[in-house]
Amino acid sequence: MSKVLNLLPELQGEEMIYINNLLDELNDEQAVQFANIYRSRRRDPQIILLTTLLGFVIIAGVQRFLLNQIGMGLIYLFTGGLCLIGTIVDLINYRKLSFEYNSQQAREILMMIRQ
Repeated sequence: MSKVLNLLPELQGEEMIYINNLLDELNDEQAVQFANIYRSRRRDPQIILLTTLLGFVIIAGVQRFLLNQIGMGLIYLFTGGLCLIGTIVDLINYRKLSFEYNSQQAREILMMIRQ
């Protein structure tokens, strides 16, 4: 657990446990390389929350574009966040959305480092 705390102190909860399990498989040099790449690709849950709140005021679907869900982003954009119901659901599930994106990015980085 100390490896993840030293390399990525901004992680919390479920994400910290998930990344710690991935870092256990890597040596120190690979772990530092992983942390640098992951930090640049990671989406902070607070940013997802703020962009979801923008869906109520300005434009719906920005959070989906940030999460590389282009299709859903376009649907939210053209339907007003599925008549604001989808935006409300995203407000409730913003941590889950960011965790799913971040775990996918972590798996891709891990595969890249192992090659």
